[in-house]
Amino acid sequence: MRIRIPMTGLALVALVAAFAVPEAAAAPPQRTFEVTVTNLTGGQPLTPPVVATHRGAYDAFDVGSTASEGVQQIAENGNGAPLLAELQGSKHVGSVLQTATGPLVPDGLPGSAMFAESVTFEITAGPGHRFLSYVSMLICTNDGFTGADAVKLPNHLGETVTLATFGYDAGTEINSEDFADIVPPCQALVGVTSEDPGTGMTNPALAEGGVIHHHAGVAGIADLVPAIHGWDTDAPVAEILITRTG
Repeated sequence: MRIRIPMTGLALVALVAAFAVPEAAAAPPQRTFEVTVTNLTGGQPLTPPVVATHRGAYDAFDVGSTASEGVQQIAENGNGAPLLAELQGSKHVGSVLQTATGPLVPDGLPGSAMFAESVTFEITAGPGHRFLSYVSMLICTNDGFTGADAVKLPNHLGETVTLATFGYDAGTEINSEDFADIVPPCQALVGVTSEDPGTGMTNPALAEGGVIHHHAGVAGIADLVPAIHGWDTDAPVAEILITRTG
């Protein structure tokens, strides 16, 4: 004979709780960062930075590797659209932006009357997006750029990370140093001009087929002037400062 034991309300609640599926832990909130990028050169304007927060699985660029189409287009033509598209299409990338205040122009150049040498902006990072990368063209070069690949974001409110970034050659275009092969803003921003307006298009005849490497600087073989457009290749060309604000 079976003996039925009545279940009290309290026991029933305990039994239900024992077999209940636990709720998923709440995802960490979006974090907010204030970022400042500053041009440290004397005569090399930089294009507005293309910036992203992302997981560790994403690489913006690697020294010794072939430049992506997005990095090539910034380095040769100052065109940020392809890299923005690459970033937005990656499952490893969170927030993406290109700053909208114009090129970063060193003090004392003609372009500094309209444009500052630094830009400050905000960007967010979601769960798992613990890194920040950016890329900017060295405007008065054939395929020079600067940037940071996977800077670890600061964890705590008020914490700041600062990184110096160096000049890189994308290895995609021969360094002719001829204004005919360099983007037009170079002449207007720096004040060294010629009759050739320059170009914002890739020239297949100058294709180099190399890899990203540290830029050798301006040699002065054509229109670029080392004393004006050049920089100390052992020194950084830009600085990025990242502060967690929220």
